[in-house]
Amino acid sequence: MNYTLKQLLDLMVSESASDLHIHIDQAPVLRISGAMMPVDGPVLTAAETEAMAREITAEHHWKRLEERGGCDFGFSYEGQARFRVSVFKARHGHGDTNGYGIVLRQIPNKMFELEQLGLSDKVKALLQRQRGLILVTGPTGSGKTTTLASMLNWVNRNEEKHIITIEDPIEYFHDHQRSVVTQREIGRDVPSFAEAIRGALRQDPDIILVGEMRDLETITAAVSAAETGHLVFATLHTTGAARTVDRIVDAFPADTKDQIRTQLASSLVAVISQVLCRRRDGGRIAAYEIMINTDSTAALIRDNKTYRITSDIQTGGNLGMRTLDSHLLSLAQEGYIDPSEATKFAQAPNEMRDKLRALSLI
Repeated sequence: MNYTLKQLLDLMVSESASDLHIHIDQAPVLRISGAMMPVDGPVLTAAETEAMAREITAEHHWKRLEERGGCDFGFSYEGQARFRVSVFKARHGHGDTNGYGIVLRQIPNKMFELEQLGLSDKVKALLQRQRGLILVTGPTGSGKTTTLASMLNWVNRNEEKHIITIEDPIEYFHDHQRSVVTQREIGRDVPSFAEAIRGALRQDPDIILVGEMRDLETITAAVSAAETGHLVFATLHTTGAARTVDRIVDAFPADTKDQIRTQLASSLVAVISQVLCRRRDGGRIAAYEIMINTDSTAALIRDNKTYRITSDIQTGGNLGMRTLDSHLLSLAQEGYIDPSEATKFAQAPNEMRDKLRALSLI
């Protein structure tokens, strides 16, 4: 049977799939609890994938697809769910067939409480800061957007602020609660992240969310906003606090690296780095590394000694800090994840194996 796009979206919702992959010469594939699960049925033709792409792609997005080879957007589906969509041109059949591919990610239709995500009250204290930079980092698909949305939802419910989000595309919609929320989408409301940040500074913000610090101009604008009395949330595709700091510094020319280290040392509030692991009982669970910037950590950043940040995190448990590997180990000890998952995502896999053996978990 040939599935319609509506039937595939209904299947995503009913199976709690995180992603749907649609490609030429292949049956649709769902990602469920991290595993790729093909849908029973015939392979899709180029005409079928194009028809599905056109069904959900607005004219201005289609124009971008044709000009740039891809487009990203979000859409709501019959009140059941919201999806982030990437439509792209691709070649198939040894390069002989031109066509379109689609990847849809299901966005949870409700906000999570921070406790449900496994984040402590120490994180809530960070959200009440008046200024600085809070980074949520991790690989693609690790739940960064969900974590940020939950953080902003907590602020929205508990604080009287003006929150501006800059996203590409907008995934979670925030109603005004105690706070006023302004949401802007790249390519639709404003041309770029950097321009949107500069514009936001003229709109009386308390909090600015930057969907992704993807280039030097955006990083510079975000750090400047954090320095000038605003609380800035942003994401990066890095794992671990030390690597995150290094990634930001490495984006700058050699003659300005010392300057950005000094700026980060004074403006960085915290780095929350996360990965999504498969739960033993099905579903996913996040493991976190949490670094809170102390005087000691700031000195390490300023002096280019980021390799010692992990030691600071290990001794900062009373402040709410934890290393990613310590959280992975505790999740394995408590039976939430298999030991193999802990090893897979560990920053130091060999040390993780040794600790798991010492606990007779492997």
